[in-house]
Amino acid sequence: MSSAVDADDRALSASQKVFAILDTLYRARRPMTLSAIGRASGLPLTTVHRLLGELVAWGGLERDERGKYLIGLHLWELGSLSPRSTGLVDAALPFLEDLYEATHGNVRLGVREGGEVIFVSHLSGHDSVPLRTRAATRLPMPTTGVGLVLLAHAPVDVLNEVLEQDVPRFTPYTVPDSGSLRRMLADTRKNGYAICDRQMTLDAVSVAAPVKSATGEVVAAVSVAVRGEGPAAVREHIPAVLMAARGISRALSRPVGGVPSRTMPASA
Repeated sequence: MSSAVDADDRALSASQKVFAILDTLYRARRPMTLSAIGRASGLPLTTVHRLLGELVAWGGLERDERGKYLIGLHLWELGSLSPRSTGLVDAALPFLEDLYEATHGNVRLGVREGGEVIFVSHLSGHDSVPLRTRAATRLPMPTTGVGLVLLAHAPVDVLNEVLEQDVPRFTPYTVPDSGSLRRMLADTRKNGYAICDRQMTLDAVSVAAPVKSATGEVVAAVSVAVRGEGPAAVREHIPAVLMAARGISRALSRPVGGVPSRTMPASA
């Protein structure tokens, strides 16, 4: 067994081993011990111990008071420089804040990465419905309102690839079959928004709308999720979500230094 593990270890480059450790911590989303990282990554403990020490010295990882490892501030600093998320979030934040004030729901902004949606911003209050998502969360696109919008406007090859895959059943309301999903995506393109009814949790319904670049390309989606059952739970919030999406789109198209207009209708 040890020789097989050592052979797998030698087959990986140094950078691949580092990425395996970082991906392990990303998936766990909690501090982990040396042995736990070794088991989850499939790397020998000696290799993990050495790389963890180097990552801590560099600032990419930190150790808490219990000796467990977690993502460090230096990685956060590097990630915050990503132009794809930074410029988008900066432009969107005033509108996300106004959308939260208008709805008091969970407000999220997401982008497509391959066949998944990544949430790059998340605003919520103490009384907001608990959700599976937060900033930096990846999820299958068919299971969220933001994901449905992004999938509806994705290239055909991406759309077909995603719909050919099995959809995780988070709740009994998760839509698993490609035929139903294609109809939902057609409605999304026709209506200009998507409603996701309890596909991720049994007590949350969301409505999402597309954010477009100056060229009209859908580059992100914004949503609000509230506690409820059925599409009626979010219908009153559709105008506010659509206005937030249009506002973010205008802000992305405006030359640097422009002042966004933040008028947001109350949706209650």
